[in-house]
Amino acid sequence: MVEIGKTLLDSSWLAARSTEVNEDGKQLTTTNPPSLGSQSKWMEAVVPGTVLGTLLKNKAIPDPFYGLENETITDIADSGRDYYTFWFFTTFQCKRLLNQYVHLNFRAINYSAEVYVNGHKTVLHKGMFRRHTLDVTDILHPEKNNLLAVIVHPPDHPGTIPPKGGQGGDHEIGKDVAAQYVQGWDWICPIRDRNTGIWDEVSISVTGPVRIIDPHLVSTFFDNYKRVYLHVTTELENKSTWKAHCSVTIQITTELENGVCLVEILHTENVIIPARGQIQHTFKPLFLYKPELWWPNGMGKQTLYEVLITVVVKGFGESDSWMQPFGFRKIESVIDSVTGGRLFKINGEPIFIRGGNWILSDGLLRLSKERYRTDIKFHADMNMNMIRCWGGGLAERPEFYHFCDIYGLLVWQEFWITGDVDGRGVPVSNPNGPLDHDLFLLCARDTVKLLRNHPSLALWVGGNEQVPPKDINKALKQDLRLHPYFKTPSLSDWDSDPSVYLDGTRVYVQGSMWDGFADGKGNFSDGPYEIQYPEDFFKDTFYKFGFNPEVGSVGMPVADTIRAIMPREGWEIPLFKKGADGFVKEVPNRMWEYHKYIPYSKPGKVHDQILMYGAPRDLDDFCLKAQLVNYIQYRALLEGWSSRMWTKYTGVLIWKNQNPWTGLRGQFYDHLLDQTASFYGCRSAAEPVHVQLNLASNFIEVVNTTSKKLSDVEIEASVWDLDGNCPYYKVFSQVSAPPKKVVTVSEFMYPRSENPKHVYFLLLKLCHVSDKKVISRNFYWLHLPGKDYTLLEPYRKKQIPLKITCDSVLVGPKFELEITVHNTSRANLANNSLQEGLLHRLFSRCGVTADSNRVLKVVKGSDPGVAFFLRFSVHNTETEKQDTRILPVHYSDNYFSLVPGESLSFKISFAAPTGMKKSPRVMLQGWNFPHGFTVFG
Repeated sequence: MVEIGKTLLDSSWLAARSTEVNEDGKQLTTTNPPSLGSQSKWMEAVVPGTVLGTLLKNKAIPDPFYGLENETITDIADSGRDYYTFWFFTTFQCKRLLNQYVHLNFRAINYSAEVYVNGHKTVLHKGMFRRHTLDVTDILHPEKNNLLAVIVHPPDHPGTIPPKGGQGGDHEIGKDVAAQYVQGWDWICPIRDRNTGIWDEVSISVTGPVRIIDPHLVSTFFDNYKRVYLHVTTELENKSTWKAHCSVTIQITTELENGVCLVEILHTENVIIPARGQIQHTFKPLFLYKPELWWPNGMGKQTLYEVLITVVVKGFGESDSWMQPFGFRKIESVIDSVTGGRLFKINGEPIFIRGGNWILSDGLLRLSKERYRTDIKFHADMNMNMIRCWGGGLAERPEFYHFCDIYGLLVWQEFWITGDVDGRGVPVSNPNGPLDHDLFLLCARDTVKLLRNHPSLALWVGGNEQVPPKDINKALKQDLRLHPYFKTPSLSDWDSDPSVYLDGTRVYVQGSMWDGFADGKGNFSDGPYEIQYPEDFFKDTFYKFGFNPEVGSVGMPVADTIRAIMPREGWEIPLFKKGADGFVKEVPNRMWEYHKYIPYSKPGKVHDQILMYGAPRDLDDFCLKAQLVNYIQYRALLEGWSSRMWTKYTGVLIWKNQNPWTGLRGQFYDHLLDQTASFYGCRSAAEPVHVQLNLASNFIEVVNTTSKKLSDVEIEASVWDLDGNCPYYKVFSQVSAPPKKVVTVSEFMYPRSENPKHVYFLLLKLCHVSDKKVISRNFYWLHLPGKDYTLLEPYRKKQIPLKITCDSVLVGPKFELEITVHNTSRANLANNSLQEGLLHRLFSRCGVTADSNRVLKVVKGSDPGVAFFLRFSVHNTETEKQDTRILPVHYSDNYFSLVPGESLSFKISFAAPTGMKKSPRVMLQGWNFPHGFTVFG
């Protein structure tokens, strides 16, 4: 028997512009199949992908994300839709036996298409977010190549791009059910083909006479999560002309260790499906006792069980199977009575939301499992717990959700409505949303079926800064209504099994500024989106409402990224123009402006934060000082929100986490996957247990977001000046932090002391008293009121001695390093025995690595002091490219500082480029080490 299952068609595709192809679809898939050649109009295609992705692969266009090259690419508004209407062609083999059936599946096409298989035509209807399944059983050639051609048409209303750009261009794209960012926004350039293409998975699936369609898995919980039931409903379709007697089996397994799996449940039910019929079958609830629960990042493990459904047909055998990793968890969401913000609970426990906004991984839809894995792991590494999929972007793909399941990121999924495009933009347009409301609802329902089994999916939202039109909104509210159990868990008399609902397990909120988000009434009450004074984030006046769905700021990458994404004329730093009011306005070069640069000043409101460190000399200096600001800015943002956990706020989402192109605003890592310093400022501030300085009140606080009481802990606070002295050291003992609480410990008194230094470093450590283990470490550089950081400029000349050791493991192409950096300078201690004793305690907790580690580098220096703002980077020693960085790299921490005598260890993991023979080089640079040095390789 030919094996049942799915085969991806993701290679060996060709493409050509439709106006350059003389054959029709029937000819292409019968007598005149295309081929490559010097005279051919056909080229190698990117599938899944877009027309622009294919043209870029073949160097038919320049890289639209490099410099100003996008301006040289023809926009669909100027060329017309035919210019970006393309044929895609491939061949495949597929043998089948009697009573086996074959389906051709498109998981998404933008925007409409006609499909030809061996001369037979099928029209695929419009809509970017819908699946298409074609029964091709009777038209296949079992013993030779099957020919497949698809002509893909762009969105019906691609729109034009106004001279000044605009949010969603002229808004015409809103008439279609498609991604809206493609007409450009204040953070991205226009996408010239509007993402036309076969942009998601294409596959061939072989089944027996009965196939499984869209199972729905739902878990319910009783007796404080000890008794758990799995509810399952699935569609079963009988393709044959005879009545099918079926045994449908559910198997639930969990992995123990070393690949050993335990079968938790094996349950079979018998069903009969009429000829050519389709039924909905609901299993009896399956009982589990105390299964491991799935928790979001920072709250516990992300335990996933494997749910396997198989159908066996009498007289045939196994006909189809379906598998889904599934997490047992319950999510609840209400409007909090204290803050007015939306409150989420996971498995009965409230979760303080600290996350960010997401557009998509790549603006040309170059989506991949590895890119998704990196993107989502980066979010987990930042200690985030929610990602909002913004309404002008995608209904994200199952692979995105799979890694959110693995790494514990809750997902807020929006439908395809935005205020700017759908009735609230300038000019006002599309007040009734897309032209075809039935198509919108069809795409929405299909999206729900595609994604609903993922534990990471937390809520559905109707639109960004807008609600859908009344009829669509009413339909979504009805379709996505909660099952009675998820409204009133104690209610035992249910009208139906939870799994028969389209979803029924998670809330639907009509818009991103409604019902517990922003002001809850739909007024524009999210933001702001520019540079702030760090202390302002802590003030009661900064934001009025309980949950801010969008607050953003700067996002300058490192200098190497600027050189990689722009030609030399883009390396010029902004001009700093000082106004009569004393505020400075930054004037960026044209390329930075095109790439949507956000200045580090806000004339009339915020003085330039880069100039706080002195005027930058060149690109490297500018970007380094920008990283200092990035770190402070985003750490303060999240610390300010955390400081008011549950008393004023229930959550915050930063606008935005990353850029789907080479943009210069609002990002924790750039499009090349290099983290900015804001990544690590966020990582510090969002750790589950965190010690912090309230920059407005100057009080030390402990934030405990966990469900466990924190006791038997103490806080060490030490101040270090630019001469290596420690003028202040204090231990705050007997600290206790209840679960889910913020505790104010004590005022930080150094700024009030006699003759405090204008610029100083503060190190806070939260430690267990019993074993001296550090729970939270937080390092600040601070200045007195009215001062700035310009004294750090001469501090660069300090020669701080370091000792670096390393352990390394190579697993295939992947390097796993543990590097320890030790500041071997000695502090200048005051002649005070008590202070000296306390400092001895501080140094004894630094965890200096044993001498058994391999010493890679000893950096000589004679100056005592803080080794300031150190940063690792990994480089390819064989490449001839100007940019030698290996990306992505996962660092346990980066952009760090070490006080005298202190030692920290860091884990670094990355994959070496394919074919690389020499060892990669790990570099360490810092404020005191501008040229850097090699620590590995």
